[in-house]
Amino acid sequence: MRASAPDAAFVERFRSDFEAALGRPVVADERLALAVSGGPDSMAMLALAHAAFPRQAVAATVDHRLRPESADEAAMVAGYCATAGIAHETLAIAIPPDAGDNIQAWARQERYALLRRWAVDAGAASLATAHHADDQAETFLMRAARGSGLSGLAAVRRRQDIDVTMSSSFEVSPQGAGLALSLSPLTLVRPLLGWRHRELVATAIAASVPFVDDPSNSDDRFDRTRFRRLLAEADWIDPVQIGRSAAYLAEADADLRAISQWLWTERALPSGDFEARLNVAGLPRAVRRYLARMAIDHLVMMLGMQGWSSAANIESLLDALEAGKAATQAGIMASAKGDVWHFREAPPRRSH
Repeated sequence: MRASAPDAAFVERFRSDFEAALGRPVVADERLALAVSGGPDSMAMLALAHAAFPRQAVAATVDHRLRPESADEAAMVAGYCATAGIAHETLAIAIPPDAGDNIQAWARQERYALLRRWAVDAGAASLATAHHADDQAETFLMRAARGSGLSGLAAVRRRQDIDVTMSSSFEVSPQGAGLALSLSPLTLVRPLLGWRHRELVATAIAASVPFVDDPSNSDDRFDRTRFRRLLAEADWIDPVQIGRSAAYLAEADADLRAISQWLWTERALPSGDFEARLNVAGLPRAVRRYLARMAIDHLVMMLGMQGWSSAANIESLLDALEAGKAATQAGIMASAKGDVWHFREAPPRRSH
């Protein structure tokens, strides 16, 4: 069955939501990078973007190789794009033999790293993902159940401005040695956070857009599946309203980040190339929390480390520092001497 254009009202709604997420109008001939998995949500986004911004959308699908069907799913997306006249690229993940039990988390990090670099290489200033209102509500409830703080409860951000590491090298100069990074700016946008999953499925079906359902979406081994079922069975819970609460928390989170960024420049003390030292005297715990996360963010990036999320719970680390003790998080050692906090790479564990 040949695909057709989505409903005109939905196309106009998507155009408005995309530009609102981007924070500006989409300019003529601007490339819009889309992450498309082949599921109904991302395929609906692809069809809507192609109709709203003709000849501007480019798409990529990551063949994660975690299921035998992933190559066929990527080929399905590529086939649809070829028919619709949309530039498409399949990105493959090379799974290391020692990935272990954290293979899902590892694959997610690698998938996003590939997509971000692809978007920059494609000449796009933004990368859109198909996170929607139901995803947002599931994430909010999952994190609330785990006792997450402000950053975690802000859940999926509508927009994030990031720097993408395109290459890195260790350089020695008269001023010293250090890691030189080649960074490119990219804006991550989620234009569908006000859309329900059922709306996107209906959009894909009405436009005869092919899609596949990932069997992991109904696998009870995953926490998200149980929260998805909870929302489906509790029609009195409105995911869109939960999303609004998450957006308000995201605004408060952004304000605290801005304050902490200013304090980072004011309170930073001289340190080595791969260290950070901060004077936290007189600062409230909430701001200290953000400064500690920023220090870990900085060192994790400089050292090329993996497995850290800036929304991670660091309360035990803060407790240790405020008691004048040392603690480790994400491979970073933090210690306190009075009001001075010192962050550096943790030494390797001793083997017995």
